Amino acid sequence: MTRIFFACDAHGSVPVLRKMAKVHKAYNCDVVMMCGDLTGKAIVPIVEEKPGLWWSSPYGNKEKYTSEQDVEQAKKMYEKRGFYWFLTTQDELTELQSNREKVDELFNKLMMDRMEEWMKLIDETIPDEIKVIISPGNDDHQPIDGLIKASAKSIYPLETVVDIDEDHQLISCEWVNTTPWDNTPRECPEDELRDKLQREFDRVDKYENLICNFHAPPYGTRIDLAPKLDENLSVKMRFGRPKMVNVGSTSVRELIEKYQPLLGLHGHIHESGGIEHIGRSLCVNSGSVYTQGMLNAFVIDLPKESGGKVEVLNVSA
Repeated sequence: MTRIFFACDAHGSVPVLRKMAKVHKAYNCDVVMMCGDLTGKAIVPIVEEKPGLWWSSPYGNKEKYTSEQDVEQAKKMYEKRGFYWFLTTQDELTELQSNREKVDELFNKLMMDRMEEWMKLIDETIPDEIKVIISPGNDDHQPIDGLIKASAKSIYPLETVVDIDEDHQLISCEWVNTTPWDNTPRECPEDELRDKLQREFDRVDKYENLICNFHAPPYGTRIDLAPKLDENLSVKMRFGRPKMVNVGSTSVRELIEKYQPLLGLHGHIHESGGIEHIGRSLCVNSGSVYTQGMLNAFVIDLPKESGGKVEVLNVSA
């Protein structure tokens, strides 16, 4: 039996990333997978107003800190939520705000620094006999791919076939169908996504024991439900709760229906962690609550024989 630990959508949360380097001990895994949206989305300045007084304003309300201990606590809070913090002065911040190119340059540096630290932790803590598979998602910028490829322990699974064990192979695609934000680094229209997915299926000859690591979940399931947004990208409410709609990929669903792989591993939609069957194919979405520093995941036991049942357990840490 081969055991996989599968999680998605860490979004730069330092506690979540650190937990991923330890799960092999707690769950006796053969394969550890962190797949999709590894990096954070925002940077937060911590401004030194004068000696002994700092402030930050991540949500529009100014938060003041009157000791270095308070500043350290703020840093840890931002790291938990996946933000990239940096220390600055008001003059430096004003100059930075007037230069978008410098903001992007700073974001990329902080993003790469945190990713590099995590890859080093993976290399130092996970034993050689455990497969570590790390793939980006639609929110991740291309430069992080080089860090994954350079890792001594990690397998970069894109545009190739990974042998999970003697009986099970893995194909991957980090791209997703068009999102409301319309500017994430790896999103595209459904017809383009279908072509990308088809190229991955063309890499293999047998599908009965195939595992598909596709960041986008299949459309019209319990694992692709997200809050409906209006034209201003505000959540639509119904009876005091967000109105939920299906936002997954029709291409992913179409090709899973066609090829009927053993297992689909998905993420992207944080609110819809769970499982769904499409014919014989078991599809899972680990979901994400990364802003709380929690790691949501599935522990998956692959069957010993063809035609056997996949056993899954949803866990949080």
